Amino acid sequence: MFLAEHLKKMEEGISLFNEQKYWECHEALEDVWMEDRQDPARNVYWAVIQVAAACIHYRESNLIGAQGMIAKAKEKFRRCRDQHILTQLNFDYLDWQEFEEIVMKIPDGKISQLKDFADIFNFRFKHYPSEGKI
Repeated sequence: MFLAEHLKKMEEGISLFNEQKYWECHEALEDVWMEDRQDPARNVYWAVIQVAAACIHYRESNLIGAQGMIAKAKEKFRRCRDQHILTQLNFDYLDWQEFEEIVMKIPDGKISQLKDFADIFNFRFKHYPSEGKI
């Protein structure tokens, strides 16, 4: 179950994602992901990490890399739903419904094109609380 403590741990990574510092976001959230090895909520971090990695590939015009990372991210979104990890915090502060819809609408594999990744590259977590508000 995703709790306020998880949201707080994501603060640096979300800020970096919103600044389109995708590599730095990946690094910041990977540390949190590694710390929470036994916690199913780590799948939320993992989804954001993999979307950030896809954005890095998109920026470098690497379609195959972007496709691969989005395919992995889609699996984490499904896992979050199937394992009932998501809570209202995901929807209220991580814009999870919009985030998931943008990721899931990217066509799978060989039918996707680089332009299909533009919306996720331009996505921002608009409702993430400012420092000290969690």
